[in-house]
Amino acid sequence: MEYTSLGRTGLSVSRLCLGTMNFGPLTHEADAHTIMDTALQEGINFFDTANVYGWGENKGRTEEIIGTWFAQGGTRRERTVLATKLNGAMPGYGGESWPNSGKLSALNIRRACDASLKRLQTDYIDVYQMHHVDRATPWDEIWQAMEVLVAQGKILYVGSSNFAGWHIAAAQAAAERRHFLGLVAEQSLYNLLARTVELEVLPSASHHGLGVIPWSPLQGGLLGGALRKAGEQGGRSAGRVKDLTAAQREQLQAYEDFCDKLGEEPGTVALAWLLHQPAVTAPIVGPRTSGQLDTALKALDVKLDTDALTRLDEIFPGHKTAPEDYAW
Repeated sequence: MEYTSLGRTGLSVSRLCLGTMNFGPLTHEADAHTIMDTALQEGINFFDTANVYGWGENKGRTEEIIGTWFAQGGTRRERTVLATKLNGAMPGYGGESWPNSGKLSALNIRRACDASLKRLQTDYIDVYQMHHVDRATPWDEIWQAMEVLVAQGKILYVGSSNFAGWHIAAAQAAAERRHFLGLVAEQSLYNLLARTVELEVLPSASHHGLGVIPWSPLQGGLLGGALRKAGEQGGRSAGRVKDLTAAQREQLQAYEDFCDKLGEEPGTVALAWLLHQPAVTAPIVGPRTSGQLDTALKALDVKLDTDALTRLDEIFPGHKTAPEDYAW
């Protein structure tokens, strides 16, 4: 396993981040525990979750599964860099939705953090991430609440997710006025098929010293050999590809053919490509099974040369930094 610093911090994290969104809805607790044990054994020390994972009436269930895993001891918590998120509305009093049960008010930041700590059975969160921007809450209120949590020892670092480039800039400017570290990482949708963040998010993150943590590195499975799987077994893969345009099918076919030429699985190549991008700290892999985790780990050993990277850019054209992408 390779490790790198999370943004401009001294925190060392693995080049793959274990996503836990499937734990609960698709992966039973015992299997989730096995996956997390395997991840640690393979050197993955960076785990990502969110308070809303579990979804619907089961929001919070994923954090609970991680909590019961931590409770087994064996230095599981000590070896894990734990990231969780807040913003989405959680069940309020009596299980009902209620004002201030979501977003980024100082009140919800305090309550959401305490609730996550209880579910996770830990006394601190390494990276506390805002799951989405809250346009209604001023940055001074957000940072004051986060400063209190840092002072209390409940969180160590703050991150963002799904922020635009200017949101990152505004957040950092407000943090600097308060002499606060501010954001250290941004989670964004980023993969070969979804490269919009190259316009402004990646440049902003790089300028401000944020690590970039891509989510959905396989674009919901489309980059995992979806065309081939749909032809072989139908089912979920067939559902993913049925609405593709002719141009998209041609693009994915060229990609899968190129992966065959490389002698690598498409999903492995997609992860390897992200690991070759300078701004990327660690893509999030969200296995439902231990076998899927094994496949993701293989990406660490795939080295893409200049010709391979050029070919992938030809198949999936990216963006220049704005404004040069669309102006002189």
